[in-house]
Amino acid sequence: MRASRLLSLLLLLQNRGRMSAPALAAELEVSVRTVYRDVESLGAAGVPIYADRGPAGGYQLLDGYRTRLTGLTSDEADSLFLAGVPGPAAELGLGGALAAAQLKLTAALPAELRDRASRVGERFHLDAPGWFRDAEDTPFLSDLATALWRDQRIAVRYRRWGHDEVDRLLDPLGLVLKAGVWYLVAGGPTGAPRTYRVSRVLSLRTCPGRTHRPPDFSLAEFWRTRSAELRAALWRAEATVRLSPRGLELVPVLLGQLEARAVAESAGEPAGDGWVTATLPIESTRHAESVLLRLGADVEVLAPPELRERLAAVARALVARYDSS
Repeated sequence: MRASRLLSLLLLLQNRGRMSAPALAAELEVSVRTVYRDVESLGAAGVPIYADRGPAGGYQLLDGYRTRLTGLTSDEADSLFLAGVPGPAAELGLGGALAAAQLKLTAALPAELRDRASRVGERFHLDAPGWFRDAEDTPFLSDLATALWRDQRIAVRYRRWGHDEVDRLLDPLGLVLKAGVWYLVAGGPTGAPRTYRVSRVLSLRTCPGRTHRPPDFSLAEFWRTRSAELRAALWRAEATVRLSPRGLELVPVLLGQLEARAVAESAGEPAGDGWVTATLPIESTRHAESVLLRLGADVEVLAPPELRERLAAVARALVARYDSS
């Protein structure tokens, strides 16, 4: 542990130049006194590190000195695949490994590329979760990731959509982060792979035996196929609607990109009042009612009749509620 910290301190000075003891302590998450001791140890080991006194002072390496002790550990190498999503990396228990790997990679780059990498980090940031959604509670995510790395079979208690609880013996095959929600892809001892929402895992324990991983299994391909099947299963019907110009603008914001694409592909020519007729995929009449109410008076349902009547009933109830006269 101390050897890793000494290397991190050395790489910090190599990458950033002069740094004060409090700044180093904050980066390494240790006390300033520990930084003093570590600097003394590096100096005793022959590292040309020296201190500048005064308010603007700090520690720095002798000009031209560079260490080549930048080899990655296995955890650090694994974490590089999550370099663009530090939040999920931390959720998986790889936050520290990711930071160390990035530091080592930066130290190994030539000065020009190191400066370019720094500029990229300052100008681009990936925020995976969707807007206006709190992060789900996933207390077993790190345990699932550990079982996945080690190819361990697991037994879980899982809450299904109907709120009933079931016990499952699973072979973890992958974890997927979709719009801020974690999903486990796993097979059973005899069944085909399925998806499980990680936030619905109520308990977990590892079991004897290693995961059976199909030799031709591709996580990315499975997820693409599963997503297409889920979309087809959800959008089981269509609604014909009229949208005002403002409604057209609100569809991608309030409904989603899939709905916006369906409207764009099916919309006819605008009428004299600017309204257009289009087709929307819907999951069910009840679901479509709650979705289309977001558009308020900027949408009119033409079909199916039962959906039009449901919205009309809601409109009449709203008038009755708010008509104080």
